[in-house]
Amino acid sequence: MEKIIKSKTLAEQAYSLLKKEIISGELEPGTGLREEKLASKLGLSRTPLREAIRRLAMEELVVLNKGKPATVATFTKEESLEFMELRRMLEIYNIEKIIFNEDTFFIRELEENLQRQMEAISNDDFQEYIDIDREFHLILASQNDNGKMRELIHLMNTGVNRAFLVLSNTVHMSAKGAYEEHLRIVNALKYKNFELAVQEMKEHLINVEKRFLVYFKGEEER
Repeated sequence: MEKIIKSKTLAEQAYSLLKKEIISGELEPGTGLREEKLASKLGLSRTPLREAIRRLAMEELVVLNKGKPATVATFTKEESLEFMELRRMLEIYNIEKIIFNEDTFFIRELEENLQRQMEAISNDDFQEYIDIDREFHLILASQNDNGKMRELIHLMNTGVNRAFLVLSNTVHMSAKGAYEEHLRIVNALKYKNFELAVQEMKEHLINVEKRFLVYFKGEEER
């Protein structure tokens, strides 16, 4: 495990390093995060470490346990499928709500996000890719005038649902395909092709589900 370098706050660095360990699979699902041991390895005190762990817990990557060390989150196949069903309902309907938006900056913002996605993929920086991927879906939600729906889509993409992809360790295999699906969604929105935009989002989310089910299949065969 890398050691802390004092530039950003210690808590920010600890958060980034621990998240990287989770994404890479070095910290496996169910692993206990013993503060004393982690603090020693990272070269910092327990206070910033606890802040980092709390932040990871907010993203559903870590589970806080009363009176016991926090653990890296685990997810069942059933939970994954339930959350994906909710995500499909929300994000496909969101496309229907925003398709005729006249905000040209919105499309430009999506295109800039796509460029950053490709840069992250080219650099094999899949932690960065996950963050940009999440941002892509939040940009789409930002155009919805229903505040509650925006909040729900944000929850699905910031917490539990993103964790499924991270912890299934499939991102490195699926990032390029997901980027191409995102590109087709943006093109359909750009030309206000309602049926195509809805279909592309539906296909994208079906493929997201297929990708992390590969992980569960592997787990079942062990």
